Amino acid sequence: MKGANELMKHQFKKSKADIIFDVLSFTIITLLIVACFYPIWYVFCASISDPAIVAKCQGILLWPKNISMVAYKRVFANQDIWRSLLNTIFYTTVGTSLNIILTAMLAYALSRKNVMFKKPITMFVSFTMFFNGGMIPTYLVVRDLGLLDHRFAVLLPGMVSVFNFIIMRTNFEAIPTALEESGKLDGANHWNIFTRIYLPTSKTTLAVMTLFYGVSHWNGWMNAMLYLPNRPDLHPLALITREIVVSSASAAMSEGAALTQEMADAIKYSTIIVSILPILLLYPILQRYFTKGMMVGSVKG
Repeated sequence: MKGANELMKHQFKKSKADIIFDVLSFTIITLLIVACFYPIWYVFCASISDPAIVAKCQGILLWPKNISMVAYKRVFANQDIWRSLLNTIFYTTVGTSLNIILTAMLAYALSRKNVMFKKPITMFVSFTMFFNGGMIPTYLVVRDLGLLDHRFAVLLPGMVSVFNFIIMRTNFEAIPTALEESGKLDGANHWNIFTRIYLPTSKTTLAVMTLFYGVSHWNGWMNAMLYLPNRPDLHPLALITREIVVSSASAAMSEGAALTQEMADAIKYSTIIVSILPILLLYPILQRYFTKGMMVGSVKG
């Protein structure tokens, strides 16, 4: 037994090349993590620091300096922020729900065998992933449909993501046909099979789709800027954040008084944190489904 243990230790002993590879891999991964995390950490530290000190600070900011919540007070005192936050919650919840329902229904229909025109329809849908109408033609379609300055102008364009549809369809195709056949023997129709068999067995993929669509809606601002030009009361938080970042000042928050550049930057940092915090809190909850859902939906069983 002792000889066997020594043999196993010898077999699993890392060579010099393996050690160098591990060191380089961990070093590169650590640098990438720091490069991705530090901008968020900098914005957070700057948002709770004294604006005057942050303005004088040169180089890297590792810790908050003279903690001050004045910027957050200015942000939360602004009614536009609260209204845009409610708009974003509406767009995210309603839009994600519609996205999931339509994507799942389309994926189920095109995952069935012997469906008429299955391949041409699938090719037509996949074609839109590589080529689309473009910004101006899409705007003209939205305008001619009478959707300008309406909430659905933000929700309807891009209702189904082809990438997510492919993942969902592949996941449905991997479900054993025996489950469907047993449902048919019990008298279930396609709607019952879809809602009571396919959706419950695809919770992991649905969680991933929810994450994809939810993040897209939460961070979306382009559709609102294009299709809601005369309805600032319907603008999402991401568009308000963009305007603050671009202008580095907000006249609405100044309440008639001139904002200093330092306070404008502090408001900008605080608004960014407020806009990304819900996603940062949601991602760890759904992260455990991410890898499994992608694998299930990308490899046909």
